[in-house]
Amino acid sequence: MNKIIHASGKRRKAIARATLSPGKGIIRINSMLLDNYNPKISRMKIMEPLLIAGDDVTKKINIQIKVNGGGFEGQAEAARLAIARGLVQFTNNKQLERNYLDYDRQLLVADIRQRESRKPNTHSKARSKVQKSYR
Repeated sequence: MNKIIHASGKRRKAIARATLSPGKGIIRINSMLLDNYNPKISRMKIMEPLLIAGDDVTKKINIQIKVNGGGFEGQAEAARLAIARGLVQFTNNKQLERNYLDYDRQLLVADIRQRESRKPNTHSKARSKVQKSYR
């Protein structure tokens, strides 16, 4: 059975698109193996949904992730979200979904907060205004 699942995840300006297909457990991010992905904290963050799912699930699935936009932290969180959503959809396992929600809700539900835009007369900041002196 050639079951292919597409899932996406967003975090701030970063957008990750994951493609899950039956395979040998190879995980690539922007054509780079997950083991070579740096910084290490981002790699560990991306591996969280894989560790929760367990080896019996992840050793049978190949995951290709394309991430663009944002910084490395936002990209890692977007990829993590895409992987978790894809694994739940691929396995069709309600227990796995419950495990993700119990561990961290951000694995399945996107954090939609965005950066606040800059305003005029604020020293290029979002909120702090220029001081005025009348006396």
